[in-house]
Amino acid sequence: MNTSVFLNNILEQIQSVAPARIIGSVVRTEGTTVSAVGFPAPIGAIARIERHDDSDELLAEVIGFRDNLTLLYSYSDLKGVRRGAKIELVKTTPWLAVGDELLGRVLDAFGRTIDSGPAPVLPSRMRYDNNAPDPFSRPRIQSILSTGVRAIDGILTCGQGQRLGIFAGSGVGKSVTLGMMTRYTDADVVVVGLIGERGREVNDFLERELGDEGRKKSVVIVSTSNEPPMMRVRAAYAAMAVAEYFRDQGKNVLFLMDSLTRFAMAQREIGLAAGEPPTSRGYTPSVFALLPRLVERAGRTNVGSITAFFTVLVEGDDKQDPICDAVRGLLDGHIWLSRKLSGRGFYPAIDILESISRLASTICSEEQTKLAGEVRRLMGVYADAEDLISVGAYRSGSSRDIDRAMEMKPRIDAFLRQQINEKSSFNETLESLRGLFAN
Repeated sequence: MNTSVFLNNILEQIQSVAPARIIGSVVRTEGTTVSAVGFPAPIGAIARIERHDDSDELLAEVIGFRDNLTLLYSYSDLKGVRRGAKIELVKTTPWLAVGDELLGRVLDAFGRTIDSGPAPVLPSRMRYDNNAPDPFSRPRIQSILSTGVRAIDGILTCGQGQRLGIFAGSGVGKSVTLGMMTRYTDADVVVVGLIGERGREVNDFLERELGDEGRKKSVVIVSTSNEPPMMRVRAAYAAMAVAEYFRDQGKNVLFLMDSLTRFAMAQREIGLAAGEPPTSRGYTPSVFALLPRLVERAGRTNVGSITAFFTVLVEGDDKQDPICDAVRGLLDGHIWLSRKLSGRGFYPAIDILESISRLASTICSEEQTKLAGEVRRLMGVYADAEDLISVGAYRSGSSRDIDRAMEMKPRIDAFLRQQINEKSSFNETLESLRGLFAN
């Protein structure tokens, strides 16, 4: 690294940790938003607000300005805050402590460990709000990343540095699918962001879905649904910053966020508090500005890669939800989980005909592309004729394609089904795919 660039980076870190002393005071509060006077801190700066009781330290982030007032959004409730309370600048640039010792640990939005282990020694720092890599510095995606899930590896093949969405309503098996990927992927490191999850589900995911095997090479960042919106947004940035650290160490990182929708909902609350006008379904313009900034940070560089899967909650299974529409245009493919399949006990409940990986045909061999295409074709033929078949109106021999689809349907279903504790390497998946058409 150039010496002057290195020194500038060090100076920037020092200034962000020990900024110029700025002190203001509270004028009024609205919900978890604080209006301060005499506090000219920049947007994104972190401040400490004085409490007039014995409560813990109260931190807040500058989110905007209105007239002569500075607006801050609190990271916790405002209990103990009163008019005239002192506000002091803590840091102007948010940095996250990172290091290899984060592997196997569970962190909060500030990067503090919240599991039972000792505090790790973390020698490096990453910005929460890193810019995405320059588009001209991104190499082409040419290598396959195995997730260990047959339906994905065989039909919706994912490349190192690709970004996909997992779209589903609630209770359709997103967490189960993510847990299988964390345990069975061939990625070097897995970073999981649990954003807006119910508190009960955190331990369930760690112990049941992730397990001891998956946790060894994983870092989990958690912000539960009861935490303020600012914590949920910050946790998403923290998770991406951790992934960027390991990518910059030359690792192939699998990044899983559950869910991108709750990140958007948290930013909607912050935007409304800052005075932004609501647009589609109440989402503010800043939501649609921040989604690409977060998503574009994943990808491949000349050093390493971040392969990202973002879950997207589909309200009422509505595929025209504004967040669904926005995210589909940002990603390199989408995986649709079907409530109909889930209700039949079909796991993972991936609707192959509604799902696509935009890079599969580029990174897969000609043989695999042909086999996957034939699976899709036969499934499409069966879907078109399913009503006739189910009521007994179809006569065998009327259509060669339908006959073939009916013959292959049980074998294709067996290939796409996978038990939670069943691992399938990429080579095993490819052999199973070949075996479908062996006879």
